Amino acid sequence: MSIKNTQIQEQLQQQKLGQTFSQQQLLQSSLIELPVAQLVDRINTEMNDNPALEVESPYDDDTIATEETDYNDDNGASEDFEAETEREERQSALDEALNGIGRDDEELPVYQSGSSYSEDREEMVYGETESFYDQLKEQVGEMELTDKERDIIEYLIGSLDDDGLLRKELSIVSDELAIYHNLDASEKEIERVLLILQAFDPAGIGARSLQECLLLQIERRDPSKLRDLMERVVNDYFEDFTRKHWDKIQEDLKLNDAQAEALFHELRKLNPRPGASLGETVGRSMQQITPDFIVDTQDDGTITFTLNNGEVPELKVSQSFVDSMKEYQQNKEHMSKQTKEALLYIKKKVDAAQGFIEAVKVRRHTLTVTMRAIIQLQRQFFLDGDEASLRPMILKDVAEKVGLDISTISRVSNSKYAQTRWGTFPLRHFFSDGYVTESGEELSTRQIKAALRDLVDAEDKRKPLSDDQLKNLLAEKGFPIARRTVAKYREQLGIPIARLRK
Repeated sequence: MSIKNTQIQEQLQQQKLGQTFSQQQLLQSSLIELPVAQLVDRINTEMNDNPALEVESPYDDDTIATEETDYNDDNGASEDFEAETEREERQSALDEALNGIGRDDEELPVYQSGSSYSEDREEMVYGETESFYDQLKEQVGEMELTDKERDIIEYLIGSLDDDGLLRKELSIVSDELAIYHNLDASEKEIERVLLILQAFDPAGIGARSLQECLLLQIERRDPSKLRDLMERVVNDYFEDFTRKHWDKIQEDLKLNDAQAEALFHELRKLNPRPGASLGETVGRSMQQITPDFIVDTQDDGTITFTLNNGEVPELKVSQSFVDSMKEYQQNKEHMSKQTKEALLYIKKKVDAAQGFIEAVKVRRHTLTVTMRAIIQLQRQFFLDGDEASLRPMILKDVAEKVGLDISTISRVSNSKYAQTRWGTFPLRHFFSDGYVTESGEELSTRQIKAALRDLVDAEDKRKPLSDDQLKNLLAEKGFPIARRTVAKYREQLGIPIARLRK
C-alpha cells in the first residue's frame, strides 16, 4: 500500500494597514534626536562620506569675483582664467565621480532610528579606540537572543541618553518600534529585554532613574552588611542621600562615626552617570553638557530663546558638482557609457547632499517650535524658577500645540538641555503628569509629590504618618487626593510605609 502526497496551492487576498517611512524621514528623525554636540560629529561624518556636501563660505561667489576683479588689471585675462578654473573644477568632479563609482556607493550611510552612527563610522571617527556603543553591541553578540529580542535591545541601546539611562517610557518605546521598525513588541516584552541590558557592563546602564541606576550597581557587590546598608540608604533615604544629609542618615541608622564614614565612602564610589561617555571613546573625559537652547528671561517679563548651533556649520551643495551635472545633462546624446555612470553618481551625491541639508533645516524648525511651545505652556516657571510653578504638561500637550507627532516631541525632549536664568535643565524636567480633582481642578503631580516629600521629611520618626494622615494633611495644603493616590505617589518617591519609617 502506498501513500500519495499532494500539494495544493492557494492564493489569498488580504488587506493590511501599514505605515512605511522613507529614508529621508528616517534621516530627519535621527537628526532631531541628536544633541548639538553629536550633530556636529554627524555632519562631519556626512561631509567625509559625500564630496558634494560643503560648508557655506561667508563670501558668496559674486563677492569673490568682485574682489578678484579689483585685483586684476587685465579683465579679459581674468575672465579667461575664471572660465578655465571652472572647467578644471568640473573635470575634477567628473574624475572623482569616475573613481568613486563602485567604491563608496556600497558604503552609503544607512539611517536608523535611535542610532547616530554605524560601527564603521565610529572606527573612522575615533580610529582604533572603542566606543560605549561598540561595547554594548559586543555584549549583545555574546547573548543568546531571538531576532526580535536582538532588535529590541539594539533599539534600547540607541535610546539611552548621555548618562546611559533610559528616560523614555516603555509605552513610547513600544510605539516607536511599531512605527519606525514595524516591530510589534508589548511593554512586558520590552521590560524583559531591558533587564537583560541592565545586566551589561558598565553597571547601572539601562536604568530608568538615578535611584534604579545606583541600586543596580549595589546589587553587583558581594553580599555583606555594608551592601545591605548601602541598599537601605538608596531605597529608604534617597532624598537625604542626594541632598547629602549625612548626619540624618547616620542618626537614623544608628551608626558610629567609623561605620558612617565607611558607608558614605562606598556610596560616593557609585557612578550616577555610567554612560557619561556614551558615543565617545573609552578613556575620554566626562562629557560636558552643552545646552541646545538658551532661554533669556528679562526683568520686564519678556522671555526669548535662541537655538544653540554651537559649531554646526551652514551647509551647501558643491557648486562644481552642480555645474558638472548641468553640463553633462545638456550633452546627453553624445555621452559615453562611462560618462553616463559618472552623471548618475554625481546626481546621487547631489540629491543626498540636498536631502541632508533639508533634514538639518527640519531639525532646526522642529526644535524651535517645540521649545516655543514649552515656554508658552510653562511660562510661569521661566519667570520665577519655582518648580511649584510647573503646570501639568505631557508630550501630547506640546504635540497638539505645534501640530507634530508625539514620537517627534519625544525625540526632541530626549537628551536635550535648556539653559535658563535659573539653571540648566533637561527638557524632560518641564514635563509632568496632571491629577484632576473631583471638582475638575487639574494639579501637577510634581507639586503633590513635593508636598508629600516635605510632610514625610518633617514627620516625627517615632510616630510616622499613615497614608490616611498624609491624605488629610495634603488636603489642608490644597491637594485633595485619595488615599490610594497618596500610596501610589509615596511608592513612586521610594518612601516606605509608615511602620518601616520608624
